[in-house]
Amino acid sequence: MADLPLNSSNDFSSKSSQEMPSLEALWMPFTANRQFKANPRLLAKAEGMYYKDIDGNKILDATAGLWCCNAGHGRKEISEAVSKQIHEMDYAPSFQMGHPIAFELAERLVELSPDGLNKVFFTNSGSESVDTALKMALCYHRANGQASRTRFIGREMGYHGVGFGGISVGGLSNNRKAFSGQLLQGVDRLPHTLDIQNAAFTRGLSHLGAEKAEVLEQLVTLHGAENIAAVIVEPMSGSAGVILPPQGYLKRLREITKKYGILLIFDEVITAFGRVGAAFASQRWGVIPDMITTAKAINNGAIPMGAVFVQDFIHDTCMQGPAELIEFFHGYTYSGHPVAAAAALATLSIYENEQLFERSLELEHYFEDAVHSLKGLPNVIDIRNTGLVAGIQFAPNAQGAGKRGYGVFEHCFRHGTLVRATGDIIAISPPLIVDKREIDQMVNSLSDAINAVG
Repeated sequence: MADLPLNSSNDFSSKSSQEMPSLEALWMPFTANRQFKANPRLLAKAEGMYYKDIDGNKILDATAGLWCCNAGHGRKEISEAVSKQIHEMDYAPSFQMGHPIAFELAERLVELSPDGLNKVFFTNSGSESVDTALKMALCYHRANGQASRTRFIGREMGYHGVGFGGISVGGLSNNRKAFSGQLLQGVDRLPHTLDIQNAAFTRGLSHLGAEKAEVLEQLVTLHGAENIAAVIVEPMSGSAGVILPPQGYLKRLREITKKYGILLIFDEVITAFGRVGAAFASQRWGVIPDMITTAKAINNGAIPMGAVFVQDFIHDTCMQGPAELIEFFHGYTYSGHPVAAAAALATLSIYENEQLFERSLELEHYFEDAVHSLKGLPNVIDIRNTGLVAGIQFAPNAQGAGKRGYGVFEHCFRHGTLVRATGDIIAISPPLIVDKREIDQMVNSLSDAINAVG
């Protein structure tokens, strides 16, 4: 599939520039603000597989924005659906009220979801989806007569957003250390599954490491199953640098959690909606959890939105007490926002009509061969891949951890390709409309950058 037709209405095909705005007022998220403002990178337009910066330079998007834009940029189907909805009804309350489009979207979503996850709760972000799922776990156990189940188990190097619940169960030290005194109590972690020493340059899922799931048995012995509410893991740890589950690992977590009545939550904010070759990683790898958290590609990143998919038994257990009373004291002003929902419905139609989930799987082997061609370049110590996502890890240089990764990221951007740096790991996760020529362009850009940075 080539680039989508260029939209002449925004003159994307021509080189244009915009005036540099003042950078002083904005405190940027997850950014070295002083470094950025000394050498800013500002994107101004987007269409198909490309951004344009404010100087009119085309930038090939190898990141789908921030794991969001799986259908590519500038999709008229989405913008037209948003325009139509915002004219008809811009906002509707979601507490004790409803609007048809949210119910329609929930029905469309459960048609895609793994068996049994037939209830949807709308949020506005992955962080909110995670905190919602954690609360749902507590709600379920209390309604089920097991209120002592309050402990959560996350995983080292896990990322579950930036709410206090999410960073409590997460395992990235930089996200936690400044807030450690205010995090949830009663949280343990499983070991991460990254094994560069024994499984470097594995194509797809490694056959080594499934036994790391057995640590969950040890935590059950330590705390007692009657005190553990849920285990939350990313099927693939994206923000930590594309860390994949070993073969059989997720299945073993599912077996142990079922054995002890512990809920299993998959954080699929990154992996859902086609990234790994199926609608959900749960389906690709044949393991059905009790809840799935999503956001990002649910509506192609067009408007903030997320959703928690929930097994029927959790929802039904919480539906207790008098019918006129609120069963779950939780929600957001913008839950199921009508304009965000319209964008999501249009996005789901694109995914279906263009068979983009299937496309991710069809291109997997070509993408795999392309990224693994970087093996042997200076300081490349591991390459990991599945579906249309890959991580390239470098040895840190003498100037400190993260310097080499940042250098590769910046070189790629200055030469027309956007990749993502996480310390000394580069992640690429292109929109699912990518073609082989563009995959080659991404990898060539990386190769040039790696050789230049050394």
